[in-house]
This record gives sequence, structure tokens and C-alpha cells, in this order.
Amino acid sequence: MKNKIIRIGTRGSELARYQADQVRLEIEKNFPGIEVEIVVIITQGDKNLEVSLSKMGDKGVFTKELEIAMLNNETDMAVHSLKDLPTSFPPGLKLGAVLKRAEVRDALVSKNGKTLSQLGPGDVIATSSLRRKSQLLAYNPDFNIIDIRGNVTTRLAKMDKGYCDAQIMAATALQRLGLDERITQIIDPDIMFPAVSQGAIGIEVREGDPLIDEIMTGINHEETMLITKAERAFLRSMEGGCQIPIGGYSIINGNDYHFTGFIADLNGKKSIKVSLSGRLEEAETITLAVSKQMMVAGATEILAEIRNAAGYIAD
Repeated sequence: MKNKIIRIGTRGSELARYQADQVRLEIEKNFPGIEVEIVVIITQGDKNLEVSLSKMGDKGVFTKELEIAMLNNETDMAVHSLKDLPTSFPPGLKLGAVLKRAEVRDALVSKNGKTLSQLGPGDVIATSSLRRKSQLLAYNPDFNIIDIRGNVTTRLAKMDKGYCDAQIMAATALQRLGLDERITQIIDPDIMFPAVSQGAIGIEVREGDPLIDEIMTGINHEETMLITKAERAFLRSMEGGCQIPIGGYSIINGNDYHFTGFIADLNGKKSIKVSLSGRLEEAETITLAVSKQMMVAGATEILAEIRNAAGYIAD
């Protein structure tokens, strides 16, 4: 592997560059003979900041251009926030590895230091996520919620300039950028279920590349891969994308695994939660059983309502 150059494709935001750099450091630590080059690629989701994600659809919004670069042999891998990566891959590509998972919960960031329980209809709360919006409305139907687009620093700057009074973001995104002091409250999953695979960095690669496969094996965090694979199987079984109000929360205690799945309608008035426990090695079987029970409990009807809603583009 000496003098071999590996090219990592990434989006251009500060967070995306940070995550790509973490992958680079892992590769260089485990494979000292390899040189790593980071290639910045602009995706559709980065170009079009005026349209809400729910209206753009969620299939490939932040991944398609990165995948094309791999298939054209312009890069050797692509680094994603795993929660943004669709559960099905284009022919010739696969999930190669994941790094150790960080904080999975969402965070409230507010200008005036108000916590979620202190915010009211006079406060404007911003989020680009239907999952977050639905759960905010379930918590308080009087919340005034607006859409917001842009990377982490852009959204924070918009808030500071008066666009909103508070917003919901992935806590790990703020922590990875050293912005812990901006977090007003980390939100308990009983109030807001996180996105499936939130907090994990995923690495997408081409199939049939022995060298890249060896590198992926060397840097993969096995427990994170096991759990996020199970959560993604749940999402795929629910036929949901990252712009449907679906969440999942995993708890690991030794070799015991507990998973709760969640789905809600767009206004938070109807929701379904199902929890099951078992052995850690059975994680995917458990999450799929949760999905099956949720469908029986009415998730199919909720999904149909969401997909029939005006302005929503299905996965």
C-alpha cells in the first residue's frame, strides 16, 4: 500500500469537511503507507437552498453527485452523515464502514436561552426536518415553526440575525464543530426521537475493490455498524426516507439491546411507538419486528397520509 493515494469525496460544508477529515485520520492511523486526498463535491442539496427538503424529496439530495464521482472513478469513497444516506444504494456501491457513533440526540439552540418548555407561540422555531416539526407540534401544538436551510454555521448566523428565536439541530453536529456552548438543551428521546443512524459517520464505497475493502475493515467500528445497520433495516422496512417523520432509538447495555421505533403524522396529532428488547446480536431481527408491529398498529395509514399530502415528494 506504500505511496497509494486514496481519494475521499465529501460535501463542502464545515461539518462535512470535519467528518471527511476524521475518516482521513483513521485511514492514516491504521494504514501509514497511504496518502489521503479530500475532494470537495457540491450536491443538489447544497445548491438549492430555497426549496424545503420535503419538497425536494430525499433520495440522493445530498449523495447523488458523490456517488457519480465514485462510479466515474474520480474518488474512491464518499463520507456522509449516515442519517442522510438512503437505505438502498445504486448498483456498484455499498456501505463500506462506519466510525464510532457520537451523540444521537437532537439539540435545541435558542437566542434567549429558553428551553423547550419555556418556548411559546411568540417564539419562532426553525427546522428543515419533518420528523422534528412533527414532534415539536406533538409537544406543543401552538409552536410557531418555520423552515430553515443551510449548513450549521449558516443556520446559526440566520438565527443570530433574527430569522428565528430557536432551532433544532443534531447535537453531534454542534459538538463536532466545537460549538457546544451554543447548545441550550439536549432533547430527551421521550420528547424527540432522533433520526435513524443519527450521530454516525458512514463511508460509501464501490463494490469489488479489494484494497478499499481492506481499508474499510481496518477502520470500521463493529458495534456502530451492527446497530446502525439494524436501524437502517427498520427504516427500509417502514418504507421511509429521511424526510418522513420516522425515528428510532437504540439502547445498548452489555449484550442487551433495546430499540424503540417511532412514526407520526405531519402535525404530530397521531403517532405510534413500539419497543422491543433482545440480545445485541439479534439487533436487526428486533428492529424488523418493531417495524412489523408498527405497521399492524397503523403506520401504513400514516405513511399513506404523508405521501398524499400536498407538496410532498415520495422517496
